[in-house]
Amino acid sequence: MPDRLSALDASFLYVEEPATPMHVGSVAVFDRPSERFQYRKLLALIQHRLGYLPRYRQRVLPVPGHLARPVWVDDADFDLNYHVRRSALPGPGSDAQLFELVARLMARPLDLERPLWEVYFVEGLVGDRVALITKTHQAMVDGVGTIDIGQLILDAAPAERELDHDTWMPRRSPNRSQLVLDAIGEAVQRPGELVETACSAVRDVVATAGKAVTAVGGVASALLSAARPAPSSPLNRPVSGGRMFAGIRTNLADYRAIRSRHGCTVNDAVFAVLTGALRAWLSSRDETLTARSTVRALVPLAVLEPGTAEFSTAGLVNNRVEPHLVDLPVGEADPVLRLQHVAHTMAEQIDSERTVAARAMLKVGGFAPATMHSLAARAAGSFSGHFFNVLIANSPGPQEPRYAGPAKMSAIYPVMPLARSQALAIGVTSYHGGVYFGLNGDRKALFDVNVLAEMIEEALEELKGTEW
Repeated sequence: MPDRLSALDASFLYVEEPATPMHVGSVAVFDRPSERFQYRKLLALIQHRLGYLPRYRQRVLPVPGHLARPVWVDDADFDLNYHVRRSALPGPGSDAQLFELVARLMARPLDLERPLWEVYFVEGLVGDRVALITKTHQAMVDGVGTIDIGQLILDAAPAERELDHDTWMPRRSPNRSQLVLDAIGEAVQRPGELVETACSAVRDVVATAGKAVTAVGGVASALLSAARPAPSSPLNRPVSGGRMFAGIRTNLADYRAIRSRHGCTVNDAVFAVLTGALRAWLSSRDETLTARSTVRALVPLAVLEPGTAEFSTAGLVNNRVEPHLVDLPVGEADPVLRLQHVAHTMAEQIDSERTVAARAMLKVGGFAPATMHSLAARAAGSFSGHFFNVLIANSPGPQEPRYAGPAKMSAIYPVMPLARSQALAIGVTSYHGGVYFGLNGDRKALFDVNVLAEMIEEALEELKGTEW
């Protein structure tokens, strides 16, 4: 019997619209080694790795009459060159040009008739660098059976050896009769499933959103029932089809110094810096701020299942990402008091009996934050936009270099998706001494996303200069 999409996975397909594609991405920049990292080497690397994750050579096949959720089937026409594409920047090849390309690529939905991922090999960056831009649909990455493509291709050491020959052969897809018979058989066993699927087929937004909340496990529904609507904000605007992207790098040592000086966590410092940046950005928009003004962030946090070994690979793939609502005190003028408020709020959000899975992620091969950002986006998809202003996902990464083949990664910027009424999503990760912010904004509502990115640096400098 074919592998049927879960209710949650299917919901990401049902709610996807041209203006709000449901994929997560990343922008990884690499220094070319002396032997030069070529497109053909990337093709060979990805082709080899796909053998470990069959989902990347499968596509979604709908069931006739929408009698059941779609199924995953092998793509008989799988074309690696379609999914791994080559591009180049015109001179001078600046980071700003790269981010403009990222914005255009991320605005385009993935082809639902093919496997739901793409990788772009971008040449022409100044300094003889190359970039890999990845896109992976939220319906694919569950953290258990499938990880993000960004984690799949990165290693802790350069890969120099020749890769094995790929012998993959697609399995035959079920015909229409088989799909219908399987759906009827499941409907007999679970009659309620047929009614639920019928609602999804006509894209009943209320039913679909409710189904997604249920699939997450009840955490989101409990929060929604207790939460009040989010504050009014220019961050909540109808999303257009265009995007603006900005990336910024800061030094991890600065956040560690703030942690030591103020007795907080690095995560607290990151969110305090973002609070300061959002405060400055709102002021630049002539928004009225009072001492009680807040911006509500939806913050997905990874937690280990009870009894799970913290440092095992299984500890990562079995963990959950739970969404939390955090009010950021943008009305507070004092950076130290902002940090205090953020630290107190974060401490309340984290269950002391369950360890945040940051250290567990650092023990896993590849680049686990790529998968964690995908899981964060899935958790955020359970929420109505009426309850938060901005999505912020922070997943710590390794402090040792990572490689794609022979090329060392020098920078990594997450790209989080936008929901229907969310004009900004921020992904954060630490890597090799840096803390990287990726700001994905709607091209109309967040036309000045570059200004907000620059204000992150200014907010960090402000917090660094403070004392208790």
